[in-house]
Amino acid sequence: MPDSMSEQLQRDMECEGLLECFHGLKQLDKECFQVLVRAEEPLTVDEIAEFVDRERSTAYRSIQRLLQSGFIQKEQVNYEQGGYYHVYSPTNPEQISDEMQRMLNDWYAKMGQLIQEFEEKYDPQNAEIPVKS
Repeated sequence: MPDSMSEQLQRDMECEGLLECFHGLKQLDKECFQVLVRAEEPLTVDEIAEFVDRERSTAYRSIQRLLQSGFIQKEQVNYEQGGYYHVYSPTNPEQISDEMQRMLNDWYAKMGQLIQEFEEKYDPQNAEIPVKS
């Protein structure tokens, strides 16, 4: 079960914790993202797997989660003799930040709505008094 809001607020959190908090990313996902951020050029899944010391299939699943969440981008590189491969690079941090801010604003609005519904539902002045027959 997820931590309560009060527990989350009491916990020390680093900015990388946003990856988990907003998108449910795992530790390996964060490691793969860090590898791509530090790389001087886009990397293949095989290269990423080597850096994080994991099997290719495990790194690939992590890369897919990062792609799905918008943290990285995929580019196709074509061989001259035919065929292709993919390389991955991090998305611009400003784009990621803007998306997280949008999500936070949406969440905040939703929580405000639920708090208002709670207040209306449990306000004694609004409560229906059971009638005995």
